[in-house]
Amino acid sequence: MTEINKVENKIITLRNQHIILDSDVAELYNVETKHINQAVANNPDKFIDGYIIELNKNEWSNLKSKILTSSWGGKNKLSKAFTEKGLYMLAIILKSKRATETAKDLLDAGTLTKQEFEKLKQKLLA
Repeated sequence: MTEINKVENKIITLRNQHIILDSDVAELYNVETKHINQAVANNPDKFIDGYIIELNKNEWSNLKSKILTSSWGGKNKLSKAFTEKGLYMLAIILKSKRATETAKDLLDAGTLTKQEFEKLKQKLLA
């Protein structure tokens, strides 16, 4: 499976937006989910409206029933869901090679152009 296919397989639609759950982002970026959530908590000004969706209990319950979690482990907290812009912001903040490469794969699978991504990156690093 190509990297682009791996990314595309993680994309779900929620509230009429294409999103990826925090645990899936962590897998794609090769970090632990807690690092994803710490990056968000440490940079609240960078994750403005439209970058992250906080799932409510009903949404999480519906999604959880569709994904495999063990009865003795697995994720029990409400998830965060990242929109395309949130994923790019996260890649910039994490500054890892894997996150950057995955963000580029997201560009290939998504709608934001590489030029828009580079402008966003330069703006945030300024």
